[in-house]
This record gives sequence, C-alpha cells and structure tokens, in this order.
Amino acid sequence: MGLPVRIENLRLRLAAAWHERAVSLKAASFAFVGLINTAVDATIFFLLLGFATSSLIVANVGAWLIAVTGSYVMNSFTTFSAETGGKLRLKDYAGFVGSGIVAVTATTITVVVAAKFMPVWAAKGIAILVSFVVNFSITHFVVFRPKRERADVR
Repeated sequence: MGLPVRIENLRLRLAAAWHERAVSLKAASFAFVGLINTAVDATIFFLLLGFATSSLIVANVGAWLIAVTGSYVMNSFTTFSAETGGKLRLKDYAGFVGSGIVAVTATTITVVVAAKFMPVWAAKGIAILVSFVVNFSITHFVVFRPKRERADVR
C-alpha cells in the first residue's frame, strides 16, 4: 500500500531539498532568527512567570504569542525571502502561526513534563530545541514552499 499523495509529495520535496543542500542553509538562517526570537521568548516567559498568578502554561503561551509575529517578519525577509518575494502575506502569516501552534503545543507539553524532572530553565531549554525541529520542518516544507510549488504565486 502506497503513501497518501500529500505525504508522498512531502517526502519527495524533503529528498530534493536534502540533495540540493538548501535545507542546511535555511536551517542556519532560521536558527539565527530563532536565537533572536528565543531571547524575546525567554525574556517574556520569565517576566510572565514572575507574576504570582502566571502558570507555566500562561507564561509559555504568552511569550510565544509575542515572539511568533517577530519571527514571521524576520523569516519572511531573510530565511524565506526567495519564497515570499520579501512581502508579508496574511495567508503566509496564518500558515506560520499554524505551524507555531503545533510547535507551541509541543513546547508546552515538553516544558510541563520536563519541569517535573529538572529545573524550569533546563525544561525550557529542551522545549526550545523541540520547537526548532517542529517549527522549521513545517515552515520550510509546508508554509514557505518554493514558488514553483505554490499555486497562489504566479
């Protein structure tokens, strides 16, 4: 039994990008933007956590909400500038936020579970790594596909 068409198309895009080494360059750029974004995220996270009424979940989601918009703008103009043409689009932003929702869900689960076994700062560090892998994969292969694969770009 074969893979569904969408999964097979994703697999083919992954293989082609790997052979072209485009993934490693974009991952490096995404990581650099991510360093800036991580500083914003962590700062807001610990500020919110400092409020007596903030839980880990509220602090993590609140920090993410602030950081995701800055990340979208920076990645649209740097990492994925060829795909976006240097333009911000509501459809791309929605997709970026959607990928971020998957990532923030993964990081929230990670930080809550990991915090039971280690200090919160270490749990947050692990959650950041999980976020990078999840978010880059979805962003690169789904949200900002090359123009030749995008039906909305002509």
